[in-house]
Amino acid sequence: MLHPARAAGTRSLLAGEVYGTLINLSGRRRFTSQRVVLCAVLALQGRKAALQMSKDALATFRQAHQTLVDGTADLPGVFCEELRDAYFGAGAGDKVIRDFIDLAERTQDAIDAGRRSAAQLLDELVEGATPLLTVLNHITQIYEDLARRHASEAKKQLRGVLSDIESIAKQAHIVAFNAQIVAARSNASGREFSVVASELSQITSRIDELVREAVRTSVA
Repeated sequence: MLHPARAAGTRSLLAGEVYGTLINLSGRRRFTSQRVVLCAVLALQGRKAALQMSKDALATFRQAHQTLVDGTADLPGVFCEELRDAYFGAGAGDKVIRDFIDLAERTQDAIDAGRRSAAQLLDELVEGATPLLTVLNHITQIYEDLARRHASEAKKQLRGVLSDIESIAKQAHIVAFNAQIVAARSNASGREFSVVASELSQITSRIDELVREAVRTSVA
């Protein structure tokens, strides 16, 4: 079992782009699984190049699944309790997917060799496509939910940072205003100080602009 604190920590380290890639890979499994079956059907009917297309689709399907489960240098694999349960818990998603891969390989080999068992294996592959798709849809939904949660948490964190920046900017405004007053009272000797005070005032104004723009972006 994945420790809850570790799972939450891993989620917080993932960038939005990573979630996009995970969703894309999971969605790709849905598309390629159907392509595997369709092209196998066409191959058994004697359609040229269909068997190779089925094999290519299966290779893409297998690679996407392996990446999502095992991870890579850039992707985390199964990184939270929700995914661990979907793949290895009651739903047994990993087993369903790997069983499909095994059956698809045997079906393709039988078609390629012209064996009698090809038709029976293909029937089993077609029959298993619907429950497989149910599993894949469920897992993809989990990735999408995690991505939405991440985006919501990121917005909350950004708003907190912006609040701190706003507070600092207000204090800087006060300092700049007081500096201008001191510079004005210092006559000629305060000219250089006045330049610094003016520059500080411009900087705080720019900070205000950046904060307002960041707030608009975070709310959008």
